[in-house]
Amino acid sequence: MEHKFIKKVIKRKVPEKKEHSSKRRIIVAILLIVFAFSGSFLFYFIMQITLNTSAPMVVVVSGSMEPQIHKGDLLFLKGKNPENIKNGTIEGKEGDIIVFDARGIWVNPPNDPIVHRVIGKRYDNGWFFLTKGDANPSPDNAWVPETHILGVVWGRIPYIGWIKIILTDSGLLIPLLIIVSALLIISIIWDIIKKDDDNKDKLKGENKVIYDPTIKKNKLSREMVLDYTKYNKIDL
Repeated sequence: MEHKFIKKVIKRKVPEKKEHSSKRRIIVAILLIVFAFSGSFLFYFIMQITLNTSAPMVVVVSGSMEPQIHKGDLLFLKGKNPENIKNGTIEGKEGDIIVFDARGIWVNPPNDPIVHRVIGKRYDNGWFFLTKGDANPSPDNAWVPETHILGVVWGRIPYIGWIKIILTDSGLLIPLLIIVSALLIISIIWDIIKKDDDNKDKLKGENKVIYDPTIKKNKLSREMVLDYTKYNKIDL
């Protein structure tokens, strides 16, 4: 039995303005990334307003408050009226734990905020606080004015701040953020381009040979252009 075949060209109809869809998707992807990063700053700004402090979160960089607070803990702060900050004693450790900027108060102060407990309090044209780290042998050598206080500790997440400490100490924090952002953008653009290439391949005409037993011997096959969703039998 001799088989005959019909050669058919199948083409898909291309939607108008298809060439602009890739650019739109790339722009949308980049805008989403920008919004994701700006959203983090917006969230931080909302926390500043809600908690009434310029520094709603800080990472502990020393062990001066152990065993209650450890190096690497992420602390949450809230603003508090200096008059209402709780005083305490060295023995009782019932005073509030405050976070303050020691620059301008201590000799050779660190750049990072200090996390210490209040063990003394006095008023002299403004509130001043004497502080001490729970693990330190003696109180700090200077009183802290209320204008240097960033906030009072109200919560913490243990050890999660070690990520920031390691990246900051190694100088890799900013480069890593840039690299991750760049890789994310490249990955999204690559996926969009690859998807478009796959779509273009599907849009191309495909030559297919289809067996049709109705074709008689020595008759020439005919080529037709069909919509890819349709198939019409050819009568010869």
